[in-house]
Amino acid sequence: MSHVVLTSHPSQIFVKSLPILWGAKTPQERGPVVASLTDLTARNAIGVHGGAYSVYRALATSAGRLQNEFKPDLTNTAPAEPIGPFDSWRNPEKIVAIDPWGSNVYADFKDYFDKGYDIRPSIAVTKAHIYMPEIREAIEAGRIKQDGKIVGKKFDVAVTKMAFEPVWHLPGIAKRFGITEGELRKGLFQHTGGMFPELITRPDLKVFLPPIGGMTAYVFGPVENVADIKKELTCRVHDECNGSDVFGSDICTCRPYLAHGIEESIKTAQAGGSGLIVYFRKEGRALGEVTKFLVYNARKRQEGGDTAAQYFHRTECVAGVQDMRFQQIMPDVLHWFGVKRIDNFISMSDMKYDAIVGSGIQIGKRVPIPDGLIPDDAKVEMEAKKAAGYFSPEGAKKSEDLKKVKGRGLNE
Repeated sequence: MSHVVLTSHPSQIFVKSLPILWGAKTPQERGPVVASLTDLTARNAIGVHGGAYSVYRALATSAGRLQNEFKPDLTNTAPAEPIGPFDSWRNPEKIVAIDPWGSNVYADFKDYFDKGYDIRPSIAVTKAHIYMPEIREAIEAGRIKQDGKIVGKKFDVAVTKMAFEPVWHLPGIAKRFGITEGELRKGLFQHTGGMFPELITRPDLKVFLPPIGGMTAYVFGPVENVADIKKELTCRVHDECNGSDVFGSDICTCRPYLAHGIEESIKTAQAGGSGLIVYFRKEGRALGEVTKFLVYNARKRQEGGDTAAQYFHRTECVAGVQDMRFQQIMPDVLHWFGVKRIDNFISMSDMKYDAIVGSGIQIGKRVPIPDGLIPDDAKVEMEAKKAAGYFSPEGAKKSEDLKKVKGRGLNE
């Protein structure tokens, strides 16, 4: 069966396709997202599961390492901690970039499983322990206690962690960006080189699983506290920076800020609240690591050396834009947790703040990175961001003001 037939003759092919009512009150009423390839007649979404990893699955299948008809055995894979449902799961405008019912599909859609539908989770919830040298230093300095519950004797920290694959409801995504669904579909089709013809040929399919990286979230303390407005919540929304987060590069503040957010989250959890770290796969301001390193070279080699005045300009010269981490869909994961208020927001980004508050979530206090955590080589970055209006101590700019500077690269 060719892909051309698959996308151009829906009446012949999609005979078992189930309707999706985004924002419905129950998972059964909403319907499952079926993006697997074991039964093409049952698909009701564009794209496939796995995000960026779907390409590796394609290679494994092509090389004969994975059978086309393979279906996962989901026994004992249910969430390690129950989460939701919350009112936001039933609001078609609050969550448009992930499937709110994507974590417990084996239970929620058992009737469909019994009928042979190949439904796969797009969210996983598990328990773990993490270890970071910065946290050990905080313990040894007396800023964090080894309570035996959240922080163990071996300097390990107990967490509940979640992984999310992107699942986009196209009408909702389009509305967030202030464009028509047709414009969104055309843009996605053209700028992925026609990778997903269903974007053009199947306007009846409203759900798209893009081949991009998703996100992970780490909860410190009881998960149920995250949605409890009576409990203090500390939160950091962090965009991936492999060079700093993993390898400790000192040209930016990414790892220091991430570690600071984790430390503050642990403190809040130990005080009876909870902490939440959300880690997005948006490397190099979503420009990619190759572009990021090219910009590093351009900044360092320019006449006069690396300066705050040229910081964003050099990025724009190489990439054509200063930042592609649009924050319109970022708050969705917070709504998945049922967050209504963040007491301590560990971020200096006006755009992140504005996106979260604009989505209906309150923010009490904004916490900047302490000066002592800023590496010397990162001071140019900090000066450039402050000069660009990146951080407003008195509060975030209004949404209308931010629209005027859209794409300026003001996020950390």
